[in-house]
Amino acid sequence: MPEPGLVAVRKSLERQSLLVALFAAVIDAMLFISSGIFSAAPTAALTMTITLVAADLCLALRPSTTAAVAYIQVITRILACLLLSHYGLAAGIGNVGVLVAGYRAGAWLPARASATVLPVLMAGVATAAYLNGSADVWWMIPAIAVSNALIPWLVGRYTAAGGAYVTKLEMQRKSDHAALAKALADEREAIARDLHDVISHHVSAIGIHAGAARMTLGSNIEASERSLRAVETSSQAAMKDLRLQLDILHGRDDAGEVQPGLANIPELVESVGRAGLSVDINLPRGLVTLPKSLDVIVYRIVQELLTNALRHGDGSACLKVRRDRSRIVIDESNPIAAEVYTGDSLHRGLDGMRRRAELFDGRVECGADESGRWRTLVEIPVSTR
Repeated sequence: MPEPGLVAVRKSLERQSLLVALFAAVIDAMLFISSGIFSAAPTAALTMTITLVAADLCLALRPSTTAAVAYIQVITRILACLLLSHYGLAAGIGNVGVLVAGYRAGAWLPARASATVLPVLMAGVATAAYLNGSADVWWMIPAIAVSNALIPWLVGRYTAAGGAYVTKLEMQRKSDHAALAKALADEREAIARDLHDVISHHVSAIGIHAGAARMTLGSNIEASERSLRAVETSSQAAMKDLRLQLDILHGRDDAGEVQPGLANIPELVESVGRAGLSVDINLPRGLVTLPKSLDVIVYRIVQELLTNALRHGDGSACLKVRRDRSRIVIDESNPIAAEVYTGDSLHRGLDGMRRRAELFDGRVECGADESGRWRTLVEIPVSTR
C-alpha cells in the first residue's frame, strides 16, 4: 500500500495536470475561434474546436500516454491549419497544447522514447507553421519549430535530469546514513565483545582465586596469600585492559599499538594457569606476522576459549595454534566439568568468537567430541598479499 504522503503528492500532481490541460484547452480554443473560421464554415469550425479541446484535455492523462498525446497534438494542429488555410485564414492557431506536450515528452519519457518523439513534434510544428502562413521568410519555419517544440523539450529534459540528480543525492544521503548507522552498530558490538572478553576473563580468574583463598584461610596461610596475590595481579591486569579499551574509545592514536596479539598468548596461558587451568600449549615456532587487526582477533578468541575452559572445564585444556600459507587455525579442547553450567555467558562468548572470525571470512566449529571433551576449532583465512 502506498504511503499517505506519496498518495497526497500524486493527487496534487493529477490536479495540476488537469488545471494545465484546462488552461491550454481554453486558450487554444479561444484563439481558434477568433480566427473567424465560424463565419466561413460553422460546422467544420465547431468540429475542429471540439477536437482541439479534446486534444488539450488529453494533457491531463497519465504519463504513460505522453508519446501518444504528443502525436495527437501534432495531428490536431496540422488539421486545424489545413482548415484555416483552406478558407484563406492565416492566423488563429494556438500552441499552448504543443508547448506542454513538448515539455511532457522531455520530462516524462525515457531518453530513447523522448528522442523519438522530438523529431515528430518539430516536423509537425514546422508543417503547421507552413500551412498557416505564419512565416514570412523560410528561416522562420525552423525557428518556430525550435521555439515551440525543441525548447520546451529541452526544458523538460533539464527538469527530469535535475529531479533525477536530487533523487540520487537523497538516495546517497540515505545510504550514507544507513552506512553510518551500521558502522556505529558494528563498533558498539565490537566494543561489547572486547569488554565481555576482558571482564569475563579477569573476573573469572579473580573469583577462582578468591574462592581458593577463602577455602584455605586459616588452614594454609601460604596458599591463601598466593591466592590473594593472584587476585591482586588479576585486578591490576583487568584495570590495565579496561584503561586500554577506554583509550581506544577516546581515540588515542597509540592505543591500537598496545593491543595484545599472538605474541601475548604465553602470558595469557600463564595467567589462566595461576587461576587453576593447566594448559598444554602448542604455538608456532618463530615469529608469525599477522595483520594487526587479525592479530588482536586471534588473541581475543584464544582468551575467550581459555576463559570458557576455566569456567566450564575441569581444570585442564589443550591449545594448538598454527599458521600455514593461507590460514591460521586455533584448536582448543578441554574436559567438560561434571557440573554443567546453566548460564548464558558461554553462548555469548561463542557468538562473539563467531562474529570475530566472520570479520575475516573465518568459521568456528564447536561441540563435544567422541571422547567427551569439548572442542572448538577456529579457521581464519590469511591474505598472502
